[in-house]
Amino acid sequence: MKLFGISRNALVAGLIGAGAMGVVFAGPTVLEAEARPVVIEAPLGAPISFADLIEQVSPAVVSVNVVSEQEVSDLSDFENFLDRFRGGPNPEDDGEDDDDSPTREARSLGSGFFISAEGHIVTNNHVVEGATEIQVVLEDGRELDAVLVGRDSQTDLAVIKVVEPGTFTYVEFGSSARMRRGDWVVALGNPFGLGGTATTGIVSAIGKPGDRSRSSTYTDFLQIDAAINRGNSGGPTFDLQGRVIGVNSMILSPTGGSVGIGFAIPSDLAKSITDTIITNGRVSRGWLGVTIQDLTDDMAEARGIPDAVGAIVSQVTDESPAEKSGMKRGDIIVRVNGVSVTNATTTTRIVGALLAGSTNEFVVLRDGRRTNISVKVGERPENPNAALEGGDQEEPDEDLEAEEAPLGVSLRPLDKAARDSMNIDDAESGMIIQSVDRDSPLRELGIRPGVVILDVNGTPLKTVSDLEDAIAGAKAQGREKILMAVRSGKQTLFVPVDISGEE
Repeated sequence: MKLFGISRNALVAGLIGAGAMGVVFAGPTVLEAEARPVVIEAPLGAPISFADLIEQVSPAVVSVNVVSEQEVSDLSDFENFLDRFRGGPNPEDDGEDDDDSPTREARSLGSGFFISAEGHIVTNNHVVEGATEIQVVLEDGRELDAVLVGRDSQTDLAVIKVVEPGTFTYVEFGSSARMRRGDWVVALGNPFGLGGTATTGIVSAIGKPGDRSRSSTYTDFLQIDAAINRGNSGGPTFDLQGRVIGVNSMILSPTGGSVGIGFAIPSDLAKSITDTIITNGRVSRGWLGVTIQDLTDDMAEARGIPDAVGAIVSQVTDESPAEKSGMKRGDIIVRVNGVSVTNATTTTRIVGALLAGSTNEFVVLRDGRRTNISVKVGERPENPNAALEGGDQEEPDEDLEAEEAPLGVSLRPLDKAARDSMNIDDAESGMIIQSVDRDSPLRELGIRPGVVILDVNGTPLKTVSDLEDAIAGAKAQGREKILMAVRSGKQTLFVPVDISGEE
């Protein structure tokens, strides 16, 4: 490269030589690129102190003391909720009491905040779940009895109301949708019983549908680094205008204390849910009666679908609205009432927002074609997975004859014992996996003996030849994966299986 007609090497050599002789070279100079560091003015919203804000909103924040009856073996409400958030067992009550189970009186602490002058208080469901007595402590030290108005376990929100009449200082919800990473937040609450505690920080991240690290079925959490601990649950997170933009709900911590990773239910959702609870005493959600999964890239490839968008129906509950409308396993839901769905989470939220008893239009992909289905949705039961719970995994019977099959497995026909234990209808086809080789692609997916293969690429599996034909057909179309519907216990799931190693 030349600068002003002088080669770069010559220029550098001239500069070195001139410097060595003490001569100032007045000729052409090397021009640096126009690179500048990022420099911005200090944010106008950065306060010198949060004291004025905290002083004004503190009278609306309360400590919540709860007495409840719990089985001795139960985890705490907080631990149960964390378990559900991480994808563990559903802690919802099945509505049946076990009189033989020993119980104990348990006391727990939480936080809350007034949202009406009449005494309505927002807190977490896991704070008041199972409560026999609720008492709130105001900033001025007054202790007031409260009663439960209603709660929603799916979003971990609850509303209680003080019994004593009066006019109370309250705060209002702001818009969580306007919050951005880096915005200041102030959290108030009752950590470890230390009522009236304030901490500050920023919005660290904002959950989005499908973001499993910061989202649950119905909630995309705000992640904040303002220190919150046990006892902060149900307390408010404020913006700098004193509006509630989140309800503190959980922490992620290897130590049990704050490590700067807390989660708050966004105010836009919290306002909608709490308004519904105050009006109706509960939250009613639409129910379709299906188990759905995200349509992954591998699943789409196996079925020859160009875009992995939508939710695939892996199981249809008997006598459910979905079954009555004709929806089938393997249908891929892509639109609901003209609104496109991207994954299982968005589908669940859209269906949950539908009115029970209303008729709604679904568009599904079935056998590569779009099909319109009208569904009169029902009301979501307290435990929609009850029909999928219980039942032991079928243990393979070594005395029954099995046949070697592709993919490193041996298969045997379904028998009555397996159908009964897995709740498989007599008209349903399928074969039980008797053995799985060490190098089988099914083993890599966690599939073990006793699991039932119901269909492959939408074709019912009746014989080993059906599996061979499905693999051959996929390979003839240039695909390296097939999509299997497998049954484990009473649950059916789709799994994409690599067939590239099959000859």
